[in-house]
Amino acid sequence: MTITYYGHSCFMVETVGKHLLFDPYITANPLASHIQVSALKPDYVFISHGHFDHIEDAVGILQQSGATAVCAWEVMGWLNKQGIEKVHPMNTGGKWNFDFGMVKCTAAQHSSGMPDGSYGGNPMGFLVKTSEGTLYYSGDTALTMDMKLIGDYHKPDVALLPIGDNFTMDASDAAIAADFIKCNNIVGLHYDTFGFIKINHDEAKAIFAKTGKNLTLLGIGESMTV
Repeated sequence: MTITYYGHSCFMVETVGKHLLFDPYITANPLASHIQVSALKPDYVFISHGHFDHIEDAVGILQQSGATAVCAWEVMGWLNKQGIEKVHPMNTGGKWNFDFGMVKCTAAQHSSGMPDGSYGGNPMGFLVKTSEGTLYYSGDTALTMDMKLIGDYHKPDVALLPIGDNFTMDASDAAIAADFIKCNNIVGLHYDTFGFIKINHDEAKAIFAKTGKNLTLLGIGESMTV
């Protein structure tokens, strides 16, 4: 399983020959100006919620790639209005067996609204199980006791968690979340993009190190193998 970071909360996960893109927000992110969005050809685009910084590039990427969007029912409605018909709707607690593996939607404590102001449904995270391992993409969320269920029943090999504070968990809460989900390999998301969420990288890594867990902060365009 290979994970590539495209800035903010956007990742491409390559597993069992499929490319899964999460929360595409690239072209409006000055930190990701060197990423060529036109070169991205995912098989699936996962959208955790409707905020602009998670869906900004979704329509363009879905059109150019022919990928299937995976998102809440309400996000699907917005995508349909943009001319996107290839969508698999899901909601919190539900699961589906795709051609690469199983996806289960997890609870995220956040909010959701579409770029046009319409209702965005419930924000979600995604638990992805394939023959190459289990990945947990939390989406934007606060620390929640629901995460203990993920640790009790799934024990992900790698988890992508927010650490930017203000709108989501900070690194301290994310370290607790890592303990809840019983995962030692954490990749940070939703930090540095805006002034509200700029962090001290060394301090964040030190918080995780004290708990015996590893926090990876990928450079934009950088990949890692799990």
